[in-house]
Amino acid sequence: MKSDNRAWIEAALAHREPHRVPYNFTFSPPARLLLEGFYGTGQIEEALNFPIRTAAPTSKKPLYAAPHEFGPTVTDEFGVVWSTSDIDRGSPIGPCLGEADLSSYRWPDPLVPGRFDGLPEWCERLAGNFRLIWVGDLWERATFMRGMEHLLLDLATNPSFVDALLDGLERYILRTMEVLIDACRFECIAISDDYGTQKGPLMSPAHWRRFVKPRLAAIYSLAKAHGLAVMHHSCGNILPIIPDMIDLGLDILHPVQPEAMDVRLLKREFGKSITLCGGVGTQQLLPHGTPDDVKAEIHKLKRDLGGGGGYILEPGITLQADVPLANMVAMIEAAREDT
Repeated sequence: MKSDNRAWIEAALAHREPHRVPYNFTFSPPARLLLEGFYGTGQIEEALNFPIRTAAPTSKKPLYAAPHEFGPTVTDEFGVVWSTSDIDRGSPIGPCLGEADLSSYRWPDPLVPGRFDGLPEWCERLAGNFRLIWVGDLWERATFMRGMEHLLLDLATNPSFVDALLDGLERYILRTMEVLIDACRFECIAISDDYGTQKGPLMSPAHWRRFVKPRLAAIYSLAKAHGLAVMHHSCGNILPIIPDMIDLGLDILHPVQPEAMDVRLLKREFGKSITLCGGVGTQQLLPHGTPDDVKAEIHKLKRDLGGGGGYILEPGITLQADVPLANMVAMIEAAREDT
């Protein structure tokens, strides 16, 4: 029942074993188009009654900016130039900070008119589901603005610049959250902030604790002060800093990519403290496996990670154009089964 969706997710977060393992799926435009055709609906989440619903404030550069609408590039509110794409989110190709200097940089206004339009109504319409709102990115946004290689060097050579850059992004996120908390009723904030490569963290744990952790503490604390859960998205292997994130109050770690971290080890080590969200392989299983392979892995994940709650089944990344329709359907239907 739709009215039970919020309780379903909240039971998993409270480490009470729910009636069945909850799930969440997000789609790139090509994947969504295939599924809409298969299921005969333009409202996949509603038609299949997904328990988690997600939204975000409006951006000058939407997550998926199509070339026919925006042209070959689009500039976001922070001044970063992105390539556009029909199949994915594009790439940041023009950092706006060529030097480690913010003296002439003009920060975007988090209260720009229209940014929050429709979100209160969205929250009201989807009451009964677990409503999650993405509030921004911190370190990852800084890499877009400065460029990854330059920012990693700045950690050692220009630490005061990194502090100022992350402080500005922290203020932007906190003001965003204040508006959302005042205007909307929802259950969870989400931060998108990648810290990992396939093999390990992008930066040393010491640097992460010096530069990133204090800003995350402020963001998490504001959410907790208003009774909101916190989901944190980070691709890659971030095993050394997961205990730190738990100490800050993390509720949901997303997307726990099985190619980067042993998801069963994560369940053993951290499964009593946080909820793991993800676990379905997107590098080999979904694009190259058979539907039977996919179903078998879904059943194993539900069995191995779902016991005692604390697990939401989801692919390790948004479903992309390389995943065959048959495999997407096999995953969704296996997830929806009672077993």
